[in-house]
Amino acid sequence: MKNLFKSAKLIFWFAAMLFLVTSVVYASGGGEGGHEGSKWVDFFWKTLDFVVLVGFLYWLLAAKIKEFFVGRRQSIKDSLEKSSEQKAEAERKFREYSEKIDKASAEIDGIFEMIKAQGVAEKQKIIEDAEKIAQKMKEDAQMRTEQELKKASDQLRTEAVLLSVQMAEEILKKNITAQDHEIMVREYIDKVVNKN
Repeated sequence: MKNLFKSAKLIFWFAAMLFLVTSVVYASGGGEGGHEGSKWVDFFWKTLDFVVLVGFLYWLLAAKIKEFFVGRRQSIKDSLEKSSEQKAEAERKFREYSEKIDKASAEIDGIFEMIKAQGVAEKQKIIEDAEKIAQKMKEDAQMRTEQELKKASDQLRTEAVLLSVQMAEEILKKNITAQDHEIMVREYIDKVVNKN
């Protein structure tokens, strides 16, 4: 802004010097040659108009231009500072979120490992339970088999005894006569009487 202000002053002094030089040239002409003198007068008035215009514009706009550039400079400075702060904040948030993501990833890995371990433990428990159930079923089947064998064996014995009795009865009926029967009855009675 100072440079603009200095430039405006320089232009003002240049215009003033031009005005003075023009005045000196006009004055040294001594007013001779009328036509050429009127050119210098026109030039003088144009130069004066220009200097006045530049001076007026300087007086009118210098403060505004200075204010604009000072404000613009401050705005740019504030914007840069704000951008720097926003960048630092963004970097901080990036680090924070990055840490959170890393932490979440670690937790997910931990949960995955825990689920995997629980799955292995559950699998082992299911296998053990299945083995116990299979062993119990085997024992139950063996016990039932033994019971069925015992029942069948008892039934066979009973049938064998009945068949033996029937066969013995038939054999006795065929081979024992009435006389043999009487001898057996007597012998039995004698045994009973002797014992008592």
